[in-house]
Amino acid sequence: MSRTTRLLRILLAAALSLCGVALASAAPRLNIQITGGVEAAQPIAVVPFGVSEGLIPPIDVAAIISADLARTGKFKPMPTRDMLDMPTTHADVDLRDWSLLGMNNLVIGRVETDATGFRVSFSLYDVFRGTELASTSMLSTKNGLRATAHHIADMIYEKLTGQKGVAATRIAYITSTGSGDSLKVTLRVSDADGYNPQTIVSSGEPIMSPAWSPDGRRIAYVSFENRRPAIYVQELDSGRRELLASYPGINGSPAFSPDGTRLAMTLSKDGNPDIYTLNLLSRELIRLTDHYAIDTEPSWSPDGRSIIFTSDRGGSPQIYRMSASGGAAERVSIDGDYNGRASYSPDGRSIAMVTRINGAFRIAVLDTGRGTTRLLSSGDLDESPSFAPNGSMVIYATIHGDRGVLAAASVEGGGSQRLSQDSGQVREPAWSPFMR
Repeated sequence: MSRTTRLLRILLAAALSLCGVALASAAPRLNIQITGGVEAAQPIAVVPFGVSEGLIPPIDVAAIISADLARTGKFKPMPTRDMLDMPTTHADVDLRDWSLLGMNNLVIGRVETDATGFRVSFSLYDVFRGTELASTSMLSTKNGLRATAHHIADMIYEKLTGQKGVAATRIAYITSTGSGDSLKVTLRVSDADGYNPQTIVSSGEPIMSPAWSPDGRRIAYVSFENRRPAIYVQELDSGRRELLASYPGINGSPAFSPDGTRLAMTLSKDGNPDIYTLNLLSRELIRLTDHYAIDTEPSWSPDGRSIIFTSDRGGSPQIYRMSASGGAAERVSIDGDYNGRASYSPDGRSIAMVTRINGAFRIAVLDTGRGTTRLLSSGDLDESPSFAPNGSMVIYATIHGDRGVLAAASVEGGGSQRLSQDSGQVREPAWSPFMR
């Protein structure tokens, strides 16, 4: 059996391992459990928002904002039951009360009716300085109220940290249920908090390797729907999809360039698996590597000038880097006998990857400047790391009990969470870019 055929069977086996129980007709949302916090998390109070007389909003805006901030690991929201007062207007606020309760910041707001639906206003206070840091209002429809809450959470996060928030971003992931003839695999996209799951494509065959376009409007993925791997790109709004690669052998690991004009991928049509790029406008296909080893899992640098990939050309899987136009490759990962599935942080200073430690596969972050590696996860089979678009967290797939779930860890350490469904397996997460 050739090495290429063996790798193809390994890829298929990995995809087929996404098995569980019967699929519900409505896509279940991801349930998020915070499993670790940062000791230095800032105390903040998000007071339940006031409402117009007689208005019953469909969701609790303040609760969503509070949960969004808690998931970052940088904030520790005060439980509502511990609040001694619940102001909803500036005139009601006495910051001395919140100072006595040890709060660094206070958020108040109101939800009122408007001709188009709702008007949501909020104010953010620095408790110790006794100042108002931000105050604004925005219009929202009934269906858009949750998204409005996420945007407010991101505004608060950015004001207090100087870094863009990711509450309004999305996550793509693969779910699977059943086995054999009853196997059902779906590619889904949800809000970053697991709500509003949408099925992008569903199949009785494996689906793998979802990858976002830089504008967040398309997803590339690998489908085995014709009993062999093929690469598709699908528009999220219209559902229109296009077959981009279906050569004999391996068609895998698609990755959009930062400008969205090219797609890197792994193909074995000319022999061994190598890295190629496809110009999405001209359809020009360029082979970047030509080696007897297995070269796979390409990922672009944020500036689009280089590509990192996994290769066993040195005797074991390691991370290599080359120019995006091809040429000589240099080894990036140094420690360990297995490093793979790498991707750059948004600032290009770090690389998230899967590393093997004493037989266990863990998620690690490699500092490209210092050459140091730091572990983020502690499971036995952790895989598919993906940076949040602000670089603050990494989401990845892991095993909890006997089920595949997702997990997210703070890059700074301490903050962590687990995302799972009520049934079935969840694998291969991909965090969206900032939505444009």
